[in-house]
Amino acid sequence: MSRQAPGHWHRRGALALCLLPLALLFGIVAGVRRLLYRHRLLRCQTLPVPVVVVGNIAVGGSGKTPVVAWLADALRAAGHRPGIVSRGYGGRVEGVEVIAGDGDPARHGDEPVLLARLTGCPLAIGRDRPAAGRALLDAHPECDVLISDDGLQHYRLGRTVEVAVVDESVLGNRLLLPAGPLREGLGRLRQVDLVLAHGPLSPALDAALGSTPVYSMTLEGRELRQLGGAGGRIDAAELRGRKVHAFAGIGRPQRFFDHLRALGLDVVGHPFADHHRFSAADFSVAGDAPCLLTSKDAVKCAPFASAEFWELPVTARIDDAAAAHIMEKLRHGRPTA
Repeated sequence: MSRQAPGHWHRRGALALCLLPLALLFGIVAGVRRLLYRHRLLRCQTLPVPVVVVGNIAVGGSGKTPVVAWLADALRAAGHRPGIVSRGYGGRVEGVEVIAGDGDPARHGDEPVLLARLTGCPLAIGRDRPAAGRALLDAHPECDVLISDDGLQHYRLGRTVEVAVVDESVLGNRLLLPAGPLREGLGRLRQVDLVLAHGPLSPALDAALGSTPVYSMTLEGRELRQLGGAGGRIDAAELRGRKVHAFAGIGRPQRFFDHLRALGLDVVGHPFADHHRFSAADFSVAGDAPCLLTSKDAVKCAPFASAEFWELPVTARIDDAAAAHIMEKLRHGRPTA
């Protein structure tokens, strides 16, 4: 269920209401678990370097991967040497593994491989986040801060800073799993150190955040990179007037399609489940037309890409004050559960 967005997550209809008892049980279990960590009845493991957690409270794509890349750049600019810890969804790693070089999307997962290529940071994969962090520091003792990708609910890993990425459209009907898309209630956003708002927030959601600092973020990108052929680069405007096929196996495919249409392209969208393992057969519908991909999907499609396969890299644009806020917390914050 976490790889697709069921229709009932977008409204409080009959199915969502029928699932409310399960959502209530989910909320009780999640709340008790967090309290047990907060009161140290469950053991939180603190690493020897600060940890910045980037996550969200909902299932689905809110823009975390570009935020992690932005944060790695910001930490480097401030003089730090960051490493990244990731779960590696969609991969086949058992236990913990430190990526050497670019990594293999089939083994390590699409997001970790993309982050390794985007940031050049050392990166470790593992369901056990503290163990992954320790393995990364053993292999790369030069790292003086770790970024935990999608780690907001992994309370066993102590953290110095919590960053929540919020796209209000992903919050759907505002109900907890399985009645809605929320992993934790909206009140959790009052406890993080800052919120990065991907898109505008409604007055009701803004009020729900309380005093939590909120900084806006946007995803920008218009240059296309050729996956096959000569590996050239073109402005997206060069494809105007041609029908293009866009393929997306991400949390919110529609956002990718809308981005391309905003660039003036005539787009036929093909949405797939998040972390979909693409094959050449998936693209046969496009014929000889250009096939446009997100960077997350492009790392999996490069082996069979033709000259008509194009990647659209995007960059997170975030207020400099957000980076300053994080650096201040790193200087004065203390690891917590």
